[in-house]
Formats: sequence, C-alpha cells, structure tokens
Amino acid sequence: MFEDRISAGLQLAEKLAELPMTDPVVLALPRGGVPVALPVAQKLQAPLDLILIRKIGMPSNPELAAGALAEGSNPIFNGALLQAAGMKPEDFAPQVAQAREENAARRARYLKGRPQAGLNGRTAIVVDDGIATGATFMAAHFWLKERKPAQVILAVPVAPPEAVDELRPLVDTVVCLLSPREFWAVGAHYRDFMQTSDDEVMAALAAAPEAGAGKDKTWH
Repeated sequence: MFEDRISAGLQLAEKLAELPMTDPVVLALPRGGVPVALPVAQKLQAPLDLILIRKIGMPSNPELAAGALAEGSNPIFNGALLQAAGMKPEDFAPQVAQAREENAARRARYLKGRPQAGLNGRTAIVVDDGIATGATFMAAHFWLKERKPAQVILAVPVAPPEAVDELRPLVDTVVCLLSPREFWAVGAHYRDFMQTSDDEVMAALAAAPEAGAGKDKTWH
C-alpha cells in the first residue's frame, strides 16, 4: 500500500538509481504518472517528458477501447474486437483525427512549447502510477520503437503479475514494486488516489530538471 503517488515515486526512484543506464530520460504517462515520475527525474537528474496517448473508443461504446493513439504515431487497434464488430481501422478516421488534436492540445497546455527530449541512443524510463491491463503501454511501446532508445525501462509502483509477464518481453527491464495476485484496481493500492489535475501536471513538469539534464551521465 502506497501513501500517494509522490511516495510511490520516491520508492521507485531508489530502485531505479541502482540500475545501469546511459543518459536517461523519464517519460510519464499523464496524468497520474506525472507525480510518480517527478521524484524519479529528480533522483536521476534526468529530463521529464510525456508520452501522450488517447484511447480510441468504439462508436457504440466510447468507454470500450478499440485502440489507442500515441502522439506522432499511427494508431494501434484491437484486431479481435474490430473483427467481432465487423469494423476496419479506417472506420475510425474521425476518432483518430480527434485524438491527434487532443494530444497536440495537451502537449501545448502541459509543456508550453518546451522541446521534446530526444531518445535516440538514450535510456527511456516509462513511468505510470500503475498498470491494470497494459493496453496503454502497448501504444507507448510502438511510439518508443520509432524513436530508437538504447534501452527501455518500464517503471510502475503496482501491476498484476499477468500484466508484468505480458509486457516484460517488450522492454529491457521492468521495475514493479508491488505485484499482488489479487489485483482489483490500481487505486486500491494507494491510500490517496485523488485524480491528478492539469495544474499538478504542469507544476511537476516545471519542477523537473531541464531538458539538458542527465546528459552524458552513466550509471553502472
């Protein structure tokens, strides 16, 4: 049980500081992943950036994810779900266009023109406040592959064992502090799991090291 996201991030930072990495960049999944990622970025003196992902819902049920879109990438879809519904990826063109606009608007709002941290040849540390199914990280995985980091570390406070097992082959290292067999929801493992606000996201990003931080730093 974690007190809150900041507390979980502090514990995660201690574990990550023990790992070998070169020129790390911390990438948070907003909004809940940002307060977890801030202590990690501060501990490693690494820049903090975002991976912005929007869910693409089924037309008949927007809460049911047909796929997801990471900014600057092509959408990925749940092929089995589309097949069962008799639909094709191109049927979602309006939702994809809207998701692109929303990702661009969120980057402008949160980062206010701050340049993205380059990942080529660097260690990318992807941080969220927890994983339930791993669907969001699948979209992040393809986004990361396009940017050619030398190493990818997935770092979360809590996730069910089956999700960890599914995602482990996609990254170089998984750091998960708590992996209970009886997993109900991410929030069940926090005493304080209040929704993270836009203001909190912007404050955390402002408090993080600048984009040039961490340059040429290597952990062994």
